[in-house]
Amino acid sequence: MVITVSGPPGSGKSTHAKKIAEKLNLRYFSIGRYFREIASRMNLSLEEFQRIAEKDPKYDLEADNRTLIEAERGNVVIDGHLTGWIAKDKADIKIYLTASLEERAKRIAKRDGKTFEQAMNDIKRREESNTTRYKTFYGINLDDLSIYDIVINTEKWGEEEVSETLIYLIQRYMERRNAFN
Repeated sequence: MVITVSGPPGSGKSTHAKKIAEKLNLRYFSIGRYFREIASRMNLSLEEFQRIAEKDPKYDLEADNRTLIEAERGNVVIDGHLTGWIAKDKADIKIYLTASLEERAKRIAKRDGKTFEQAMNDIKRREESNTTRYKTFYGINLDDLSIYDIVINTEKWGEEEVSETLIYLIQRYMERRNAFN
């Protein structure tokens, strides 16, 4: 079983991917954490690292390769902005989470101890960088959600409701798949 959880910064990718992995006894891998580790090893902030990654595709290609390796190993939930696209042929279920820019900024401000304005500016810069990189390197339009099996606006429901809904849908999928095997 390979599940991808994609979405913009602050949409709840990591929160819900971890809960899904825990509940279904699957491994968990985060591309965001992977990028943060690379940035840290280079003594760069995530924003500085993203500016470098905009010009040099090797970092995205490394992350893509790691995503595919994790998917090949199986029994994993992988979260990251592009994981649905990168692992789409290997993923059993592709989930996309979203929320308004304001809600995502509130979450990131709280999580990272920033002001709302700082979080808002950081998100805008990250999204601009991501949109440019993904369009340039992959030809991917991030607004195209047609590849996803489940799309949820996490702002509309509580954290537990979203996790429970996702787990319910995944379990139904697994039951149906097993019934036909």
